[in-house]
Amino acid sequence: MPIKATPTPGAQLLTPTDHTLIMIDFQSQMAFATHSIDAITLRNNAGLVARAAAGFGVSTILTTVAEKSFSGPMFDEVTAPFPGKTLLDRTSMNTWEDAPVIEEINRIGKDRIVLAGLWTSVCIVGPALSALAQGYEVYVVTDACGDVSAEAHERAVERMIQAGARPITALQYLLEMQRDWARTETYDMTTGIAKTHGGAYGLGIIYAKSMFNAHEG
Repeated sequence: MPIKATPTPGAQLLTPTDHTLIMIDFQSQMAFATHSIDAITLRNNAGLVARAAAGFGVSTILTTVAEKSFSGPMFDEVTAPFPGKTLLDRTSMNTWEDAPVIEEINRIGKDRIVLAGLWTSVCIVGPALSALAQGYEVYVVTDACGDVSAEAHERAVERMIQAGARPITALQYLLEMQRDWARTETYDMTTGIAKTHGGAYGLGIIYAKSMFNAHEG
């Protein structure tokens, strides 16, 4: 009997309500030694993910390591979309070994985890492999992560994929949350984020709207 297609999304696609986003160690000291991605692109992509999560009401955890004593404050691009949000500071390199973070994950109660942060091979691999081992689905925003070298970043991503994690990108994350331009309640927000953080795609939106009053919906 032939398969019958239906106009419904696949189960692996993310929605704003089905996951917890954890943004990890976007801090000055970690960024200084990051060479797999330039600092401007990293900050832009991290800001895109943070604004998308805040705009769509995604359950989000912001966590730092040794903020006051060593690593410095979290990027403004990450914290600004979440005014007043408490940052969970840790001593552990592996976020999944920090009791207050795990308490918050359990309080939120989502079985999908999306990760972004510094460095890929330590602070992202740790929670990714740990969450997978405990039965969670894990997605990694690979271009909102960075490491001390391209080699370190790439091997870390490969290791997580081999363990079952799913790689995505920052712009993909935003557009996967929107997924239909007819969703008018978030249309202006999504295109606004894309205009600011979406690179050439954002320029295209600005051009089309300015020149032709174009509208995807």
